[in-house]
Amino acid sequence: MKRYIPKFIPLVLLMLCIGCSKDYLDKQPLDTINTENYPANAEELVTVVNGAYQPLQWPKLYNLRMWTSDIMAGNSIVGAGGGTDGIETQDMANFVTSSDNAGVLDLWRGPWPGILMANIVLQTAPQLDIDESIRDRSMGEAYFLRAHYYFILARYFGDVPLVTEPQSSDDDLFPPRDPVDQVYELIISDLNNATELLPEKSSYAAADLGRVPRGAALGMLAKVHLTLGNYQQVVDLTTQVEALGYDLNGNYADNFNINNENGVESLFEIQYASDGGYSFWSNENQASWTSPFMGPRGSNFVGGAFGWNQPTQEFFNAYEENDLRKDATVLYEGGPDFDGKAYTSSYSLTGYNTRKFLVPLSEVATYDNSPLNFPVLRYADVLLMKAEALNELGRTSEAEDYINMVRDRAGLEDIQTGLSQEDFREAVLHERRMELAFEGQRWFDLIRVENGQYGLDFLHSIGKNNAAQKHLLFPIPQIELDRNPNLTQNPGY
Repeated sequence: MKRYIPKFIPLVLLMLCIGCSKDYLDKQPLDTINTENYPANAEELVTVVNGAYQPLQWPKLYNLRMWTSDIMAGNSIVGAGGGTDGIETQDMANFVTSSDNAGVLDLWRGPWPGILMANIVLQTAPQLDIDESIRDRSMGEAYFLRAHYYFILARYFGDVPLVTEPQSSDDDLFPPRDPVDQVYELIISDLNNATELLPEKSSYAAADLGRVPRGAALGMLAKVHLTLGNYQQVVDLTTQVEALGYDLNGNYADNFNINNENGVESLFEIQYASDGGYSFWSNENQASWTSPFMGPRGSNFVGGAFGWNQPTQEFFNAYEENDLRKDATVLYEGGPDFDGKAYTSSYSLTGYNTRKFLVPLSEVATYDNSPLNFPVLRYADVLLMKAEALNELGRTSEAEDYINMVRDRAGLEDIQTGLSQEDFREAVLHERRMELAFEGQRWFDLIRVENGQYGLDFLHSIGKNNAAQKHLLFPIPQIELDRNPNLTQNPGY
């Protein structure tokens, strides 16, 4: 039976005062909660923790905006219905983003409700007379979630306000942006705290499987240090993850199978389930958008089939011969049938559609009930992080073992031995691209290597000549600048 975290939706929605408007782009930021005498016991504390997870599920983050970053990164195009369908994402992908872009506003606003809920937990939990294991786990989850939300903000926007306590009407509600270095100090501190407080994945009962475990905190901390170029820390942290019993699924496609969620390769994934009676277009919806949005338009392969996220020819050509991931990731003419149905290139503007997140009609008969989780951190990512870090430390021969684990699962030969550091760096970044395709990772890889020059060079090589240094960060939304006079705009916007 499908298990997922947000079991207290009505209570949390009451707390957050969430409306049910169909157009989620117009929702106001959820920035105030009356916390007087709340939470008062273990059950209420867990309810608030559950609320801290929920913004990850929303379209502002992992149900849409995070995976559409692969479109910006050049792996795919919007596709959809053409014209102005997804125009905000088209503008982001064409690097003509302005400060009134609706997608940018989503990404700015998406994390703050989660940060607020995490702050409530961290402020109140130490004073509660409750079971120590519940208190520690709740605080560990809150530290991880706050760090993760700030990690999203820091990579997209750079300097952002640091808010580490619940805000009330007596506080300064117009905080300025803090330097991104200070933001990363908080992220690292929070993740270090999370590693000390969180239990191992194996200790979670079935009803709690999907909560963040210690391995996810270690893996996310490794990703933060990789972003900052702290390679020895990456090696140390990924080595700790290795010791926790994670492994690669024997079949790559099992990472995206509704019957294999939170499996042996999963460190952390966003939990989805049937919508539970909520509107598919509202934040409180519990169903995943990936299958209906990415299904081939007019195909009758999946419920919805809106045709978003169509892989490019350049991306398709990047697969090595016999790479088993290709058939699990992309629908293409002449490829394997999908649920007994043949694919034709006429379904897509590029001739390709994304396959890895599709749930067939034979399993889910409607567009608004896909329960497919979204992967945030997989063990394959951990292995590739370690390979990259070892290479940057000049230990390229050691790094070969870790990239080869991922390549072996993909049915590929071991990487050529004796590569130079530069050639190995290119090889591991290519491997990350193919392994983690459409999981919202490619953009962050492009902008972190060589301070973003690697990404600009790649984008220019595929014809995205508008991409410039300023586009490595998004603009601060104009509506937020108008509301908070202490905010400043990013350079170039």
